[in-house]
Amino acid sequence: MVTTPQPTQPTKVIYPDSDGNPMAENTRQFRWIVVIKENLEILFDDDPNVFIAGDLLWYPMEGNNKLRQAPDAMVVFGRPKGDRGSYKQWEEGNIPPQVVFEILSPGNRLKEMVKKQQFYDRYGVEEYYIFDPDRFDFHGWIRNQTGSLELIEQAENWTSPRLGIRFELIDEQFTIYRPDGQRFLTPTELAKIAEQQRLEAEQQRQEAQQQRLEAEQQRQEAEQQRQRAELAETRLRELEARLQQLEGDRSL
Repeated sequence: MVTTPQPTQPTKVIYPDSDGNPMAENTRQFRWIVVIKENLEILFDDDPNVFIAGDLLWYPMEGNNKLRQAPDAMVVFGRPKGDRGSYKQWEEGNIPPQVVFEILSPGNRLKEMVKKQQFYDRYGVEEYYIFDPDRFDFHGWIRNQTGSLELIEQAENWTSPRLGIRFELIDEQFTIYRPDGQRFLTPTELAKIAEQQRLEAEQQRQEAQQQRLEAEQQRQEAEQQRQRAELAETRLRELEARLQQLEGDRSL
């Protein structure tokens, strides 16, 4: 008996939202990831077509769930904001992240970082930055005219063409500046500034309310003075009329 083979359905590829690796290995690495990601969110908050994510799996090719990376922070121009379980490039207009950041930890190995650089080079990243907060090393790569990522010679004083932010590394002090010259702040610093602004706004509100009360009091006093003046004028006219009447009576 001959069995006729039945057509098989293509296997559905599952793209996990997690690779099982932790976002950060220590508090210093985590703090820098948060600082970069959240300050970029603030910087591009008004642009609905700039998507920013931290530790999000990026799948560049449909059908291959092994081909992936999860940059510590990535920026995609031309894609809408919103929550995602992963970044599937074929569902995002085939637009790759243009800028990626990696914050090194003691667990990172040279072979691993080389593979990441090759991945970012191959799949279209325009700017790639690595910061080692333990050794205070900062390096960057930018895509050149030949289409490859090229090492930035002086990344310690460099302005990102895409982001407009400036990196500065002086005497083991790494600082990132916004286009307006303000430095990237930690969440704690941002919270303190927000609280200070809230207190100042409350003080201004109270001062404005006090000024309104004083102005209302002055208005009421002016109204009372006007009423007293009108009353005095009315009495004066009554007195003048009375005097005229008395003079008239005497002349009779």
